[in-house]
Amino acid sequence: MRYEGSCHCGKIEFEVEGELTSALDCNCSLCRRRGGLLAFVPRDKFTLKTPSENLLTYTFNTHMIQHRFCGTCGIARFSEAKMPDGAEMACINVRCIPAVDLASLEIQLWDGQSH
Repeated sequence: MRYEGSCHCGKIEFEVEGELTSALDCNCSLCRRRGGLLAFVPRDKFTLKTPSENLLTYTFNTHMIQHRFCGTCGIARFSEAKMPDGAEMACINVRCIPAVDLASLEIQLWDGQSH
């Protein structure tokens, strides 16, 4: 299934392809503060529909994940990184996809310690 998402002001729009049936509720210091519910997809299943110049990037800790957000409204829609096997992935904040019924998602809690 193809989903469309955006930040609050609409300056950043994206599409993601996949079955979004579950999400990760991460408790790292960033995720706790922004309240995101995360779904992971291969990077080639994610398409940024607006110019990348509209994105701002934040990294912390090991600086391996590029957390992308809108410089106008501040909403964090997705992140980009590589998996331990080198595969590129996108981490989508499913709260930024209006068509996703959040109540239907299987929410997995992650404590930052699990592997």
